[in-house]
Amino acid sequence: MNYRYEGRNAMTQDELMQVLQAGESSMVEFKRCSELPHTDTFETVCSFANRSGGSIYLGVDDDGQVLGVDSKRVSEIERNVVNVVSNRKMFEPAPMVETEHIEYDERIIVRIWVAPSSSVVRFKGAVFDRIADVDTHIESDIQISQMYIRKQNYYSERRIFRYVTPFDLRPELIARMRQLAVAQRAGHPWGTMSDEELFRSAKLYDRDYTTGEEGFNLAAVLLLGKDEVISSVCPAYITDAVVRRDNIDRYDDRLMVRTNLFDSYEQLREFTERNLPDRFVLKGDKRVSPRTMIARELVANSLMHREYSSPVVARVTIDNESIRTVNASRSFFEGRMKLGEFTPMPKNPIIANVFVQTGIAEQLGSGLRNLIRASRQYTEREPEFRDGDIFEATIPIVPALKTVDGSGFASVRSVVEKDAEEGARLIGGERVDGKKADATASGEIDSRAAMLSAMNRRLTEVDYVTVPELAKITELDNRTVRKFLNGLVAQGKLIAEGNTRGRRYRKG
Repeated sequence: MNYRYEGRNAMTQDELMQVLQAGESSMVEFKRCSELPHTDTFETVCSFANRSGGSIYLGVDDDGQVLGVDSKRVSEIERNVVNVVSNRKMFEPAPMVETEHIEYDERIIVRIWVAPSSSVVRFKGAVFDRIADVDTHIESDIQISQMYIRKQNYYSERRIFRYVTPFDLRPELIARMRQLAVAQRAGHPWGTMSDEELFRSAKLYDRDYTTGEEGFNLAAVLLLGKDEVISSVCPAYITDAVVRRDNIDRYDDRLMVRTNLFDSYEQLREFTERNLPDRFVLKGDKRVSPRTMIARELVANSLMHREYSSPVVARVTIDNESIRTVNASRSFFEGRMKLGEFTPMPKNPIIANVFVQTGIAEQLGSGLRNLIRASRQYTEREPEFRDGDIFEATIPIVPALKTVDGSGFASVRSVVEKDAEEGARLIGGERVDGKKADATASGEIDSRAAMLSAMNRRLTEVDYVTVPELAKITELDNRTVRKFLNGLVAQGKLIAEGNTRGRRYRKG
């Protein structure tokens, strides 16, 4: 008989079967458990509490095979979980967990449900975060500060600066904001408002009903402030845009922007457009440039949805393959974003509203759809978006390869094989298996090529790669990726460091 724990309905066997088939994820973890839970189980409890919560299934191996726990020790296992998470010497603060046991295929599985915590949770003094399907030990001050930011229940753009006055704002920017709104919509109410009424209408002059403070907030300073005021209240604010095509060690062109968001948008948009190749496509009987849409949406998205309290520098990088934006974020979602599978959340609703009212951006959620459509028109390739503590957007700028007979665009396999050949040269000058591509099964070529291409890109950014990272990028299972990397280790192309779960692979 299943144990129904208070506050949540017990899981059915059908629901459990779906979980087992889907495998591990950012909110699901499988653990063997022959006796009592091991330390790594509580590391997962910590990482789930610090991210989005989740469920740990004791008695299941990594591949989803049900092994079960000792049926005579089920109650002891559940008591042990509760005792450990309640022990202040183990957890600080104590995460909220609930347990149940489920009979499945004549075996018993113990499920531990972990709620997301409003505080940063430590296990034995260490902080763990859930990145994809891996529990990651967080040691960097910046990473821990990002975690605190993510758990805040207020928007940093609303922080009030009592001593900022209208003198600290630029009058021409106020007029520009008003004019843009009227140009966007005839009869816009901002057109006839006084400056004070405009500030309050746009929520730039606000009241904190917790403290009673009233005044201009961070959004007002970033949108309308003088440069010296912006640098004083937000010293980490900067956008570093670089072009790396010929000089990949440094840069071919660079723009560092520290000014207000209206001018930042114009400068970064112009820089991006100037450094992207222009390709026209027909929309009906008109020629349009997807480049313009890509530059506009990428820059607007980076400025609207950035976490400005973070010390992480925002970057725009243009190279021979793509344009990529990176900026600090505050999100409960971690991983690759796919249209229709996520709910758009504004990181800075005040700034986003001003951008929408002035025509710089469209309504929430439309930016990614526009970028996907523009990227398909631009190169017939898909963009990629990843959210988490850091948000990354990557738009390919290299068109899909032409087929041999000129009948159109090549399949993804053709593009990836070309990347794979380059990746193979970088790690030793030959194919992993020492054979020609036409001597290998088609599916194996695709998988190997995808992994080589992804590994090559990853190793140009940092000096190591891990199984979960490569599996997430290529959308292959962990076992396939691990076998591939271990094959390179056996050939001396890579060096493996660390234990199985935290193993990193570096160039040999």
